[in-house]
Amino acid sequence: MYYNGIYHLFYQYNPKGAVWGNIVWAHSVSKDLINWEALDHAIYPSKWFDINGCWSGSATILPGNKPVILYTGIDPKQRQIQNYAVPKNLSDPYLREWVKPDDNPLVDPDKSVNASAFRDPTTAWWVDGHWRTLIGSRRKHRGIAYLYRSKDFKRWVKAKPPFIQLRKLVSLDRTRYEYYTVGTYDLKKDRYIPDNTSVDGWAGLRFDYGNFYASKTFFDPSKNRRILWGWANESDSVKDDKEKGWAGIQAIPRKIWLDANGKQVLQWPVEELETLRGQSLDKAERFDPKWANIDALDVCAQKGSKVQGGLGPFGLLTLASEKLEEFTPVFFRIFKAQTKHVVLLCSDARRVYPTLAVFGKAHLFVFNNGSETIKVENLNAWSMKKPLMNAPIRI
Repeated sequence: MYYNGIYHLFYQYNPKGAVWGNIVWAHSVSKDLINWEALDHAIYPSKWFDINGCWSGSATILPGNKPVILYTGIDPKQRQIQNYAVPKNLSDPYLREWVKPDDNPLVDPDKSVNASAFRDPTTAWWVDGHWRTLIGSRRKHRGIAYLYRSKDFKRWVKAKPPFIQLRKLVSLDRTRYEYYTVGTYDLKKDRYIPDNTSVDGWAGLRFDYGNFYASKTFFDPSKNRRILWGWANESDSVKDDKEKGWAGIQAIPRKIWLDANGKQVLQWPVEELETLRGQSLDKAERFDPKWANIDALDVCAQKGSKVQGGLGPFGLLTLASEKLEEFTPVFFRIFKAQTKHVVLLCSDARRVYPTLAVFGKAHLFVFNNGSETIKVENLNAWSMKKPLMNAPIRI
């Protein structure tokens, strides 16, 4: 959230290891979304309503400029219940300490709700005299988002029917992929209706076709923009995570907006990222990649960056060693369908743990493995300096 000139990032964290467990709400602050200072944990298990875990949730700014956090706690019966926390001292610009009032929980799962799958409340929004929040769940093999309403942010009532009920349950926890749909929110019925352009299932729209999971958006009033932020989960083994001592990285924050045709979400790295540009890299070396059919994931996986096509594959080889023993390709493939061209942006993340292409030995190559000549009219690249991490920032 953005609050009084400071960006606050709360994130799920295990202070005791690089694997899942012992989850707390870690807390970092920044003035520019780039350089961050880590603070003490904001929320951690301490009361009966969250004694077995403080899981994900969201922040909402209430009238009077008062932030409140909604989060999922795990109670002694291993039920997932919804709690709230508020800052201990609103005059502290960093909001270092948070308290959990004794009138928690705010929302208990009733008999119609699966108490073992009832979590992650959204940022609340105000419509027609009521606050509203969504809580994710599942019913048999279907994903559900329950809508809850409140006049005072204390007493919450579940709406009927569910806000949205998916025809299929995409196993997000297994794949760690993120899907989205574009649709309409019916204010009178409090229902979300996906457009026909948004496929419900594995072939649906995704924010990212790499490792990108558990994202949140928030509105940044300082620049009138909505920011999407997620994390990249590991593709190596748990054993490797334990050995290296960390797992998962927070990805680059992105500004998002709806395309003019209303069919998909567009995104771009936040403008502040340009402050990390170092020396301009204008001597990128040339090399070669390719593709064929139409499902982006399948085609990218089957064809990769080496199989020759017509127009493509072409793009960049990142984290590349000098003789290309190692590289991670990010590339385009272009196809001609019956009535239009189809453009796929692919990546191959099987090589992103380099042993040769590290530090000064990491190269960036431009390549084309297609049969058609590709002319790169303009390519700008920069080395990236390190942001500040876990260092004090100045108010």
